[in-house]
Amino acid sequence: MAIGKRNASLAPDGVVVSGKMDNNKLDVYMSEAEMKNKEERTEQESMRESDSTILDASSDSPREKHISIQRQLADLEKLADLSEGEFTSAVSQNTDQHVAAGKKPCPLCPEEKFKACYSHKLHRHLQNLHWKVSVEFEGYRMCICHLPCRPVKPNLIGDQSSTKMGAHYHCIICSATITRRTDMIGHIKRHVNKGETESRYIAAAAPKSSHEVLKEADTDVQVLPNYSTPQKSDSYFNPKMKLNRQLIFCALAVLAEERNPLECLDAFGATGIMGLQWAKHLGNSVKVTINDFNENSVTMIQENCHLNKMKVMMNPKEEDDCDDTMEEGEENVGIIDVTKMDANVIMHLRSFDFIHLDPFGTAVNYLDSAFRNVRNLGIVSVTSTDISSLYAKAQHVAQRHYSCNVVRTEYYKELAARIVVAAVARAAARCNKGIEVLLAVALEHFVLVVVRVLRGPSPADDSVKKIRYLMHCQWCEERIFQEGNMVEENPYRQLPCDCHGSMPGKTAVELGPLWSGSLFNTGFLRRMLFEAVQHGLDEIQPLVKTLICEAECTTLKQFSIHGPASQNKQEECGVFIKTPDTAADYYVVQGKRKSNEISRNIAKRQKSESNAEHPAFYYNIHRHSIKGMNMPKLNKFLQYLSQAGYRVSRTHFDPMGVRTNAPLAQFKSILVKYSTPTYTGGQAEGPVQSTEDAQAGDNVQTAVADKSGDMEFTEDNKSGDTLMFTKDSYNDNFTAAECK
Repeated sequence: MAIGKRNASLAPDGVVVSGKMDNNKLDVYMSEAEMKNKEERTEQESMRESDSTILDASSDSPREKHISIQRQLADLEKLADLSEGEFTSAVSQNTDQHVAAGKKPCPLCPEEKFKACYSHKLHRHLQNLHWKVSVEFEGYRMCICHLPCRPVKPNLIGDQSSTKMGAHYHCIICSATITRRTDMIGHIKRHVNKGETESRYIAAAAPKSSHEVLKEADTDVQVLPNYSTPQKSDSYFNPKMKLNRQLIFCALAVLAEERNPLECLDAFGATGIMGLQWAKHLGNSVKVTINDFNENSVTMIQENCHLNKMKVMMNPKEEDDCDDTMEEGEENVGIIDVTKMDANVIMHLRSFDFIHLDPFGTAVNYLDSAFRNVRNLGIVSVTSTDISSLYAKAQHVAQRHYSCNVVRTEYYKELAARIVVAAVARAAARCNKGIEVLLAVALEHFVLVVVRVLRGPSPADDSVKKIRYLMHCQWCEERIFQEGNMVEENPYRQLPCDCHGSMPGKTAVELGPLWSGSLFNTGFLRRMLFEAVQHGLDEIQPLVKTLICEAECTTLKQFSIHGPASQNKQEECGVFIKTPDTAADYYVVQGKRKSNEISRNIAKRQKSESNAEHPAFYYNIHRHSIKGMNMPKLNKFLQYLSQAGYRVSRTHFDPMGVRTNAPLAQFKSILVKYSTPTYTGGQAEGPVQSTEDAQAGDNVQTAVADKSGDMEFTEDNKSGDTLMFTKDSYNDNFTAAECK
């Protein structure tokens, strides 16, 4: 007699619970009611065993903590960031899970797999489907688990069985597996009622994360592998912002020489690299606070502080305790205050001498809070990375964020810097504070603005008066700031060009409101250069030297720093930096309010520097080149403009830009005069013999006669020393030479 089995399913104990058998061609079926009754009895028995038998067994043999039991969400996310080999070894102690190649599985449910580029979705899955439905006990979270940790109950649907793993929880006390969350809560309460609150497991070692350690300016930071994508990483680190960090460091170093100790804030810490550099290189002269709203970023900042041997202070009251417990060999160890707050909240709660804002995108949402509590004569630095709107690629976004009309021009980078400064000035004026622009830099990836805060309604009014509209010709790109608020009958008369009469239609557009004042402070930039040389920041020195030349609007070969014999002269690496003895006295503040003497000194300094403001905007020599003509070299063209009596310099905004106070017509005439025809091969440079050029030469001679007394480019120092920065190549390679 043959007995055949078809679709038989065995329970864990080996008993056939459902099946279809052939016995003399008679089919015998187990009733569905009997199956349900047996399943209920099995579940009740397992519940009793979990409360008694398993507890007793666990007391004899301690077990390791299951991976579903974690303290923080970051610890659970670290399991998802492990490499394939590490992850397999981490879960092999409890499961038989295997990691599929090419995709990352969820560490608690192997059926859910995510591509490597979708790690943010994996983190969101862990937070919503595991962490939020967990059971908490004494700081630990027992997350829901879908791993094959417990016997799977049979579930037959017709002739097909379901292979989905059942959800369950792991008890932190007795390691029992409970199916429902409410049952798990009751199970924990029964342990507490019996006095069994100590977990009987061996604490497993923390998994090694796949962090990368990067080094910048003698500061080490560990970042996640996807640190270069801010949308997918909590610890965003951009190596291209190194120049930005060095500029801000030099500005803070100059302020630290004026007064100390300083309380400085990095409102958006991310990895904490900037605040760590401040504390490591400036030492006890600064009290650094690093803030971030993201919990994972705060954890990363704390780890980076320990990596650089810095003490972390989570509470300001802990400062005295840290000083008492500091050992003799730890005198140079810095203390960093790490906070987890919204940037607006911490700037409203505490006062700072130096505040740096570097959010993702625009910083206009944080300007009011920054100026609310910043101390008098303090510094606020703003880094804006929303270059699509500032560089006129998304004009509607610039209108929304900055209330500014902007178009794409040849001087769009300086236009972006003046837009940000105008927004900063308006925010400071709302808090009855004025600003003094110390530095404005616009490069490929960011726009950096550094301003000094001047308390009082009078400085606020003076700053607001410098916010004006700009008239821009769309044909020749001539531009000029509007004077006053009176409506003119013919606004085109303000422009020096005559495009409105020679070209059809409306030729000009009104841009702004923009900042019309100076973008640089020469004395502050010189001290920044000295700090850059002193701290060995070689990459930033050419940029700072260009900014000094741009602030004084002088050519590189004729750039010189003069001063009386009473001035301090400091030498470093062949570079002489002269600073007056009273330069720091302008900013020394003993109390919250500034004294009358300091106010008079600041007013005198601002008045003396206002007469030497650099011309606004610049011209691109390629945009105004003549077809069929070879332009002169840029350095020679600067000499021709200076010989014509105009102030001239290069600009960091554009490598082929020329900052000058010459009108566009004179600029073009000099360019035509010293250009050579293409067919001559450009072997020699000289004036082109033509009627137009002769007329242009007459105009140049007239301009020389009119502007002969405007500026002297070299003057002899009584002491006999003159510092000259010369440019030997096109790539801004500067050398310092001492001439006598």
